[in-house]
Amino acid sequence: MMPLALAQPGESVKLVALHGGQQMRKRLADLGLTLDMPLRVVQGNGGGPLIVAVKDTRLAIGRGMAHHIMVEPCE
Repeated sequence: MMPLALAQPGESVKLVALHGGQQMRKRLADLGLTLDMPLRVVQGNGGGPLIVAVKDTRLAIGRGMAHHIMVEPCE
């Protein structure tokens, strides 16, 4: 298990845990992120936000929030 912020561009991962407060969890749920959901990191180089592909959508997730989203590689 690792933070989403450490995933490499092009890597497919599965969301396994959310570490953070109630507001952050609600925000991620509002974006459609749920446990066991597959994600693909589209862009993550540099200091800006991570771009992740979720289903048919791309989301920009700030680095701070990405450190609270725990993922593991997809099998």
